[in-house]
Amino acid sequence: QVQLVESGGGLVQAGDSLRLSCEARGRTFSIYPMAWFRQVRENEREFVASIMRSNGGTYYADSVKGRFTISRDNTKDTVYLQMNSLKPDDTAVYYCAAGSGSMYSTRTSEYNYWGQGTQVTVSS
Repeated sequence: QVQLVESGGGLVQAGDSLRLSCEARGRTFSIYPMAWFRQVRENEREFVASIMRSNGGTYYADSVKGRFTISRDNTKDTVYLQMNSLKPDDTAVYYCAAGSGSMYSTRTSEYNYWGQGTQVTVSS
């Protein structure tokens, strides 16, 4: 089993930056891509970015490309999401996910483990 613990959400103003963290605990050798998704109320959970634990390869949704950066520290089993130039449309609950596919896995069904979510609110 793998547990994912997120932190770093909060309330910021448009244009500000925020960094989310996700620590993986347990059988972390079994997970390959780690990713961030976000969800607004009852809407479908949306892919944001992913990273491979092995080679650091990354993949981003078009909506965040150039503003968000995903990175990882394998010594801490932690993945980060640096969010710059935040917009009100980025307001959502952000979820960390881990799976056994590739960094191009953008569907929720491709991830086996999920964090509890952290709220990010961007005011205009």
